[in-house]
Amino acid sequence: MKVNAATPPEDNAPHLLLIDDDSRIRDLLKRFLGENGFRVTAAADAAEARRRMKGLEFDLLILDVMMPGESGLELAKDLRQKSAIPILMLTARSETEDRISGLEAGVDDYVAKPFEPRELLLRISAILRRGGPRSTAKPQAMNFGPFRYNPERGELKKDEEHIRLTDREKQILNLFAQNMGQTVAREDLVGADNTQGERTVDVQVNRLRRKLEDDPSNPLYLQTVRGIGYRLITDN
Repeated sequence: MKVNAATPPEDNAPHLLLIDDDSRIRDLLKRFLGENGFRVTAAADAAEARRRMKGLEFDLLILDVMMPGESGLELAKDLRQKSAIPILMLTARSETEDRISGLEAGVDDYVAKPFEPRELLLRISAILRRGGPRSTAKPQAMNFGPFRYNPERGELKKDEEHIRLTDREKQILNLFAQNMGQTVAREDLVGADNTQGERTVDVQVNRLRRKLEDDPSNPLYLQTVRGIGYRLITDN
C-alpha cells in the first residue's frame, strides 16, 4: 500500500475509528487515511473499540469482520440497535452470503480484502456525503440549573455527581447542544434510526426527564413545545 505525503488532517476533519486485529493493516490504513485528510483512531478488537467510543465521538467506523472474541458482524448488529453511526465493513471473504450478512447487520458498505486504498477512500467519502454536511463547530457544554453536560465526553454532572446516561440519552442531549436554546422537532430526535417512532422519542425524553427534573410532570429544564418537539432551557 503506497502512501503519498500530504498535509496533516485538520482538527475538524472527519474522525474514523478503524477496528482490525491485524496490526500491519491497522498501521498502514491509519497512516494512509491520516495523510489523506482524516483523523484516525485504531482499535485491535471490539472490546477496545467500545472503550474508544465511550470517550470519543466518531463520524464513521471501519470494521473488520473476522476478529477474536466478538466478531465484526456481532459488533455491528449491537451498535445498530442504539446508534446510526456509519459502518464500512472490511473482510477477506467476498462471497455473496457474507455481503448479505453484513448488510443485514446494518453496515453501510462492504469492501472485500484485498482492496485498492483509493477505492476505500472513495467509499468512505461517499458514505460521509450521504450523511449530510458536517458541522465544523463543536457543540458547547450546556449548563442548566445544577447540571452541566459535556457533549464531547457524553458526560452529565449534577454539581459534582456523575449522572449515568444511556447512549440514546447522550444522543438526545447532543442534539440539544447542537441546537442550543432552540426547539428540536420530534422527527429530528428520531433522526436516521427509522426503527424509532415519535412516540418512542416521547418515552425516551420522559425517562431522561426523571434524571433531570425534581418534578418530571412539571419540568423546568426539558420542556415540551406542543405540536413541535422539545426545548432544553439552559443558562448559556
